[in-house]
Amino acid sequence: MATTVLAVMAAALTAALPHPAGAQAPGQPPGPVATQAPGQPPAPGGSGVPAIVVHPGPAAAPDPLAPPAAPEIVPAPLPEPAEGVHIDWQVKNRFRLFRDERDFLRHAQATLGRTVLAAEQTLAAETDGRGWARDTVVRLCTDAAGRPTEVCLRDGVRESYLNPADHRIEARLAGTVDPAAQCTWTFEDGDSLPRSVTAACGEPVNLRVVYGKPTIAVADIAVPGQAPRRATTEILVQDLLIAGLGDSIASGEGNPDRPVVLSDEGFCFRRFGGGGRNEFFRPGREGFRGDKACDSATGRGSDTERAEWARLSARWMSAPCHRSLYGYQLRAALALAVENPQIAVTFLPLACTGATIEAGLFGGQPARELNCGASGSATCPRQVPGQLAQLHDLLARAQRSHPQRGLDLVFLTVGANDIDFSGLVADVIIEASGERTLFRRAGVIGSVEAAHAAMDTTLPTSFQRLRAALKPLVGGSLDRVVYVSYGHPALAPLGGACPTGRDGFDVHPAFGVDGGRLARISRFVERGFFPRLKALATCTGGVACAEPATDRMTFVDGHQGLFADHGFCARSPDDPPFDRECFATDGTSFASSPVEGATSPLRCAARPSDFRSYASRARWIRTANDSYFAAMTFPEGVSPTMQPSDLHDATWGVLSAVYGGAIHPTAEGHAAMADAALPAARAVLRLPQPDPSIVAEPLPAALPAPPPATEPVPQTAGPAGPAGETTR
Repeated sequence: MATTVLAVMAAALTAALPHPAGAQAPGQPPGPVATQAPGQPPAPGGSGVPAIVVHPGPAAAPDPLAPPAAPEIVPAPLPEPAEGVHIDWQVKNRFRLFRDERDFLRHAQATLGRTVLAAEQTLAAETDGRGWARDTVVRLCTDAAGRPTEVCLRDGVRESYLNPADHRIEARLAGTVDPAAQCTWTFEDGDSLPRSVTAACGEPVNLRVVYGKPTIAVADIAVPGQAPRRATTEILVQDLLIAGLGDSIASGEGNPDRPVVLSDEGFCFRRFGGGGRNEFFRPGREGFRGDKACDSATGRGSDTERAEWARLSARWMSAPCHRSLYGYQLRAALALAVENPQIAVTFLPLACTGATIEAGLFGGQPARELNCGASGSATCPRQVPGQLAQLHDLLARAQRSHPQRGLDLVFLTVGANDIDFSGLVADVIIEASGERTLFRRAGVIGSVEAAHAAMDTTLPTSFQRLRAALKPLVGGSLDRVVYVSYGHPALAPLGGACPTGRDGFDVHPAFGVDGGRLARISRFVERGFFPRLKALATCTGGVACAEPATDRMTFVDGHQGLFADHGFCARSPDDPPFDRECFATDGTSFASSPVEGATSPLRCAARPSDFRSYASRARWIRTANDSYFAAMTFPEGVSPTMQPSDLHDATWGVLSAVYGGAIHPTAEGHAAMADAALPAARAVLRLPQPDPSIVAEPLPAALPAPPPATEPVPQTAGPAGPAGETTR
């Protein structure tokens, strides 16, 4: 028996051994035999090797002792590439200054496929002229003084603002997909474990992808009764770092994010001594419980009244700099984020009203207001550091995790304060002789001669220093600096400068536009100042640059032609009813009697609180009346000699217009400037220019704005992201 078993095992082992081709294993029944067919020629292409023909032999009998054959494993077929279907993806809440995605979606719905100006007009109508920024301003990645924060709680997740570790994206299948299809999504970045999720193919998938490296997205599409299909794409977010530098035109002066709320009753102001009455009444701030009459302003309680007055002021993204969400720099950066779904924009707002190149960009400057935060209860710094120093610090922090991270673009507008443009404004609008004498002695009123001298001497020197300082920050080539010139504020729709009159300038008894002085200044601006700015920025017109190819800035002035029809004296039958009925063209808008003015300061039937700062108007330039009704700025950052002694002081009634936004663009004017800057910005960034022939589809209904919030309380996100997201 043992001999038999061993024989069987030996036969089995022999059968398992390989045998030469054509040979038959000993003891095996006859099987297929490979032979050469008689007379068959060699195989084509071979080296005399004959073709092989297999002759089937008799079928082998089953071996009763052989183990059962293992089941044959048939590999699953690989999914075929999906035709007519691809993966589409976009960055969510991609303007990273906004903490709440709802604020971004509001602009995406209003702007996509349209100009920034059209979007601004739409948003103005939706808010009844009250302005869209009044709620957004409390939901930004900035501190109480308007400086970008290191860490920001965005849509419930704690993020580094300057050093994003990842971005939230939405992926979905685009094309024709069977409604019954189920998708198995896989996302892999090469470092962390692959992430998978299964969902209906018609549903989007939200996740966070690592910044700076590609994530491969795969969607396996399964439909009952059909072969599986697969769609694949690479996800790589480009995060643009964009800075905004410059003066009041760059910051958005004259356009507070939350306008002051005016009282319907009068508030007393003094005038400097002279002939006639030395006090007058204008609308005050709603909620002020202190003395509204001039005869009881000084003495006890003045500090308390000032504090209360400050809490009722207009609110700004940055009160020390009167920096506003309506400024053209922010609107252009926001538009870039709206129209490019696969990028993110990290914006660094640094522009500050009153800045010159030397005192503002290189050096520090006094703060414009000293009450910060959503409620005005925080104390602002009295001194604002130089913008270039701030930018160096922000870049250093941005490069801690990403050493190669640098500025992709800089928006810049500066130079007007270097020639004392506010002094030229004061020269035009301060008409009364008493105030003119006093403010000229104080240096508030300037002259064309002094401006021209500064333009020819100090401005070129300062601009040369600025070019040298900016060049290393933008990779050695200043084409990444988009210099946006000013819009002419005083052109009449029918040509020439605005005429003599008090239309829009009767909020103070000393105000009134002098057409002769304005015409002279207008010629200087058009023929001298604007051309000199262009020459300085582009190394042309006799301006010598050491390396012209890399010293030239990208220059923008395409908006100047539009401002010719929208100067401060432009009027239209479509202007808001309040403007047409209450701002009298002959300068008689306000009650002249102190008795009437104390209770009803306006002569029209409307109330001061009916004024709408952001209603659409023919004029894109703030008048003195507009400036007062929108911001009513109390000048805190002026020199000690000009600092108002109390709330009824004769000084600040004038300074609130001169330094509070008069002769500055409205939100519509800033939107037009943003539209002019966008083509240049796209070209520098190598982003696609929108097709002007494309007409936007009807917009979906706007999301309701979230309720106003106070300053955010930072929280640490848990292990899971927001609902609907996979975690990393």
